[in-house]
Amino acid sequence: MTDFFKKPSILVVFLIFLLGIHTAFTTRTGRTLPSDAYIWQRQWTPAVSAAVTASQDVIHTWRILAAELDGHGTWVATTPDSALLAARHMPVIAVIRIEGQLAEWDEEQLATRILALKTAWQQHGIAVSGIEIDHDCATVRLPAYARFLAQLRGRLGQATPLSVTILPAWLASPALDDVLARVEDAVLQIHAVQNPQFGLFNPGKAHDWLRAFAQRRQGPWHVALPAYGTRVTWGTDGRIAGVESEQDRFMGADSGHELVAPPAEIAAFMKRIEHAPPHGLAGWVWFRLPTADDRRAWSLPAWRAVVTHQPLHAALSVSLRRPSASAPYDIVLANDGNVDAEGPAAVRIESACPSGADGMNGYSLDYDAKGPLLRRAQPGLLRAGQQSVVGWVRCDRGTIRAYAGTDEKQS
Repeated sequence: MTDFFKKPSILVVFLIFLLGIHTAFTTRTGRTLPSDAYIWQRQWTPAVSAAVTASQDVIHTWRILAAELDGHGTWVATTPDSALLAARHMPVIAVIRIEGQLAEWDEEQLATRILALKTAWQQHGIAVSGIEIDHDCATVRLPAYARFLAQLRGRLGQATPLSVTILPAWLASPALDDVLARVEDAVLQIHAVQNPQFGLFNPGKAHDWLRAFAQRRQGPWHVALPAYGTRVTWGTDGRIAGVESEQDRFMGADSGHELVAPPAEIAAFMKRIEHAPPHGLAGWVWFRLPTADDRRAWSLPAWRAVVTHQPLHAALSVSLRRPSASAPYDIVLANDGNVDAEGPAAVRIESACPSGADGMNGYSLDYDAKGPLLRRAQPGLLRAGQQSVVGWVRCDRGTIRAYAGTDEKQS
């Protein structure tokens, strides 16, 4: 031991310093954090209302897209199911989205619109417990954003908490402190389309962002978790050319990069964070509430299982189904588990008489030394309790078998 540590007073100060660093990131004991959820549909369908009703027992607060100021400065309000929200007495945070590319707007007019919307919702019986601003602006715009939040904070009054969404790209900016000083709550987004190499969600990067944000935020905050997948098309210049967020997940192999956030991976991340929560972390916010209409969101049963910390198990199987004696066999992939799961890397086809075969819905036909196989061409989740036809094979005599196998190109 060096002379430095032989001095008791210096040693005590050093230990207190280390304890302070640890406490800045973690609370004393692990705990299960409550969940909020975003409802992001501009028009509420019966499927949205049904999902809200089915999920109210596991959600603390609904964060509902209330209006959007688009890239042209046009104000577009949504139409939530006010009768349902009022009858259920559900706590609601009204979210106002301001297009990130919108460089400036009439701040006084926007604040007036937000207050009028809050009043209108309350008159319809909606229990508005706060306002949230979602503005993915460039880092250089943070000082101007902080000034707007200060004005809005003054107009709302102390009885209405103000929240904002936070981008990881802002963490290196000193101006972030001014933004955080204006609000009672902040939601750190840890899911984003950055690069296919990193996917939609990267646990390592997300953990680093939480650690960094815990050192900046002086009040309560939440973390936004992904419960969806998306397809991204990239241009020749490397920029994003298009994003599909609510279409069917098993599509053609050449239409872009399929990015998914597997439920099991998110559940493992939650468990890790809840074991030693960062200082100030108040809960999770799910983006977004799964509905029957939203084919890229997780299934509702899988989402509920993750939210309530249930054991997750996938039960994938491959079977053959022949609609008629003269028809080719459908190759059917089924998931009988309680969690959405990625399909097998390959589906092997064994037959003495294949006279034609092909893949579909995310699988393509290929051959190797063992014979024909359907190779998974894109990542994608098969919902719990559902089936997908991933290919077909024609055989007019003898026996045929299909089963989940290995992809030797990927092994």
